[in-house]
Amino acid sequence: MHKNYIGYKKICLLLACVACMQISRAQQKSHYTQYILNNYILNPALSGIENYTDVKLSIRDQWVGINGAPRTIYATVHGPLGKKDYKTSATSYQVPGQNPRGQAYWENYTASEPHHGVGMSILNDKTGNFNRFTANLSYAYHLGLSPTTNLSAGVAAGITSTSLNADGKAFFGVNPADPAAGNNAMGELRKIKPDLNVGLWLYSASYFVGLSAQQVIPQKLSFVNDQSFQTTGKLVPHIFLTAGYRHLLTDDINATPSVMVKYISGAFKDNYQVEGNLKLQFRDLLWVGGSYRQFDGFAAMLGLNIANAVNVGYAYDFTRTSLNTYSRGTHEIMLGFLIGNKYGDTCPRNVW
Repeated sequence: MHKNYIGYKKICLLLACVACMQISRAQQKSHYTQYILNNYILNPALSGIENYTDVKLSIRDQWVGINGAPRTIYATVHGPLGKKDYKTSATSYQVPGQNPRGQAYWENYTASEPHHGVGMSILNDKTGNFNRFTANLSYAYHLGLSPTTNLSAGVAAGITSTSLNADGKAFFGVNPADPAAGNNAMGELRKIKPDLNVGLWLYSASYFVGLSAQQVIPQKLSFVNDQSFQTTGKLVPHIFLTAGYRHLLTDDINATPSVMVKYISGAFKDNYQVEGNLKLQFRDLLWVGGSYRQFDGFAAMLGLNIANAVNVGYAYDFTRTSLNTYSRGTHEIMLGFLIGNKYGDTCPRNVW
């Protein structure tokens, strides 16, 4: 009886892993629960939006407890060129000598003067036997449309390396080989493809609206053309629409509801997924938040800003899918650094 239970459990875990792989293949880009803190990871138009160089490091362990579940690690850095103005915005942080979330914030807001921004992102995403490594360089141009409204347009280009470890160990531990792979597809198989992302970002004192497309160039992805083992797929564009609005609840507390809509052909019902997010922030010291991801589940978030140089955020995701029987949730940690911060900002001004 005990052996039958163990065998049943292994089969269930294997099915969960297969489901994990199918989801990953449909949505080829990673989830980011804390995208609200680093919209640059989704939209190159944010390159150089701050008054300083913004650095973000993040690690995300999805569906902890399931062998071969996704793990995403990334590093981003971007900064302005020719940006001299000092202003507040919908995502601004503390101005020395005044409450950054008080009424003066809305009264003193002015749009940025035209300037450039550059950046770089490096990302590694591993799911089961598949590993994706992406490196991009970005450029954006910012200009003021009105005394209180800004628009930026950006592009990011680089490479994506997708590899397959055909020995099957990611799922089956010490097993020497995946029988489905055969003797002709042992070891690591790798494909390198060009990567192109574009975006627009409209922002002001109290709101932002962004539209971006990742993996713009649709491409075929085929590892092996062999009767014993054949994996053929397609890299499809991912489109993201994001929007948020900041409300002054009291002179010390702000509420920022936001939404993101993803459009990915074949990934979801009707090809789209909606995420809702709410962030409550006390001045520039502490914030808490929660989110809901359609077809998936819920998440809770917590963040802390330290002096004028470091900020840290943590998120925990709970899935409502059948994977919750085997998974211990999803953990995501983000660490940020402000380099060349001339104005003593306690944390990023234009990152929610």
